Amino acid sequence: MAKVNSENPRFICGLHATLHVISGKWKPLILFFLSKGPTRYGELKRSVRGVSDKMLIQQLKELESDGIVQRTDYGEIPLRVDYSLTPFGASLVRAMEPLCGWGEENEEDIAAAMGRRKASR
Repeated sequence: MAKVNSENPRFICGLHATLHVISGKWKPLILFFLSKGPTRYGELKRSVRGVSDKMLIQQLKELESDGIVQRTDYGEIPLRVDYSLTPFGASLVRAMEPLCGWGEENEEDIAAAMGRRKASR
């Protein structure tokens, strides 16, 4: 168990710590697309359909701050920046892979459950 001080949050368990890192609607999708290799901002924006520029930038900054994503600025004009997973981030994506498989295997049941939830509102 990691040492905890007044500046670090106390986690109930490992799942709680993981959810702290990947919390947010877009972070898991950002990580999924970055797992395919270094990606420029525009390509990532097109891949994560529906995310606003403000939210994508915010989520990328949080992931970078957490040591999950690395931002590389090539110092060129026109601006060229790409994002990639750090080794720490790659280990997180490997841990998420079974969730992706579960979602693919159960996609129809999940869609039906979401439809029932929407209908009950």
